[in-house]
Amino acid sequence: MDDEFAKLIRRMNPPRVVIDNDVCEHATVIQVDSVNRHGILLEVIQFLVDLNLVITKAYISSDGGYLMDVFYVTDINGQKIGDQATISYIKTTVETNASFLNSMRSSVGVVPSKEYTSIELTGTDRPGLLSEVSAVLTDLSCSVVSAEIWTHNARAAALLHVKDQSSGCAIEDQKRLLKIKKLLCNVLRTNSDLRTPSMSISSARVLHGERRLHQMLFADRDFERLDCVNHNSRPHVTILDCSDRDYTAVTIRSKDRPKLLFDTVCCLTDMQYVVYHGTVVTGRMEAYQEYYIKHVDGFPISSEAERQRVMACLEAAIERRASEGLELELYTDDRFGLLSDITRILREYGLCIRRAEISTMGRKAKDTFFVTDASGNPVDPKIVDSIQHQIGRTILRVKGNLNAPPKLPQEPARSFFFTNFFKGRSFQSFKLIKSCS
Repeated sequence: MDDEFAKLIRRMNPPRVVIDNDVCEHATVIQVDSVNRHGILLEVIQFLVDLNLVITKAYISSDGGYLMDVFYVTDINGQKIGDQATISYIKTTVETNASFLNSMRSSVGVVPSKEYTSIELTGTDRPGLLSEVSAVLTDLSCSVVSAEIWTHNARAAALLHVKDQSSGCAIEDQKRLLKIKKLLCNVLRTNSDLRTPSMSISSARVLHGERRLHQMLFADRDFERLDCVNHNSRPHVTILDCSDRDYTAVTIRSKDRPKLLFDTVCCLTDMQYVVYHGTVVTGRMEAYQEYYIKHVDGFPISSEAERQRVMACLEAAIERRASEGLELELYTDDRFGLLSDITRILREYGLCIRRAEISTMGRKAKDTFFVTDASGNPVDPKIVDSIQHQIGRTILRVKGNLNAPPKLPQEPARSFFFTNFFKGRSFQSFKLIKSCS
């Protein structure tokens, strides 16, 4: 009955979107008003980042059963959204698209597929792991259509969509699927692994791989720190009790990058926390995030163990997508076994793949690799030159530079606590909401 009543309330109060290009000089302002429910904030952010929009600033408020969120966004080039078709698409999708309002996007979006077979892998990271996985798939006549691979804290997670090389369709033969699973499990298994590798094969396609990778690494407990892992560039996370307001206050200071807000809110949502108020401000190098949260049961964080766990999980969520290593982009004609050949070359030159995104577009393959040497140090430029000479300089390009990334400035963390923000101001002050009083 409660669920039906909630659906009735949402139908009577559909989301409302206001998009303004005049209120801010440097960004398009998107305001979303809606009946609140757990996960809707993440859905809106996920929708915006899927459009390759960069959120430079955000104000979040969701007390009293309703949410009022304001996002300052630009395109990937730092410009406002000038295309009216894109503006109309954002407004229409959020306000009226039924699929946006149901529970599908609150998960990772899994749909049946006759075109692809999905493979999920988690285990201990090591040099050459992706090369071994892709070699096994090639030997078994499996063509990799797309894949995302993340590594963090000596753990690795991979989400691959494959198809049968001869038929071009999903693999349905159960004996063959069992053989694939057995051989890939052998690749993942190591003598020193204290955790059991995880693997699954299904006929469903995951629509939002990045959120699924977060969930896979979280389930693999990659947030548990190892002594051998370098902690110098960890984000600064502070969690304080806000007893006068019955919230827990979370502040985060880290290097700014695209999709940072998505990663943070994804972590809190999947850990069953609700963001009641929040502010996000990004600068040229740094980003500051602050949230007032409670657990879905309505209680703030109540123990030191829980506080430490949330801090560790937020740090891990931010670090997973950090662009560790040199970015290499491959763009060439697609062919069967290409991924196996490329990753074998990288392995033979002693490079370790820290993160990768594999995609095919028609007859073209576009792959991105973030690589370091086996010790996690920057790659020797001479090695990169040799690899480009072997593969082809027009095929494999260096996207970044061969120098180490600049270190985060070490000035004291600034606070964007807005304890008084909601006392003296309302969203009417943004000139985006008309007063109904």
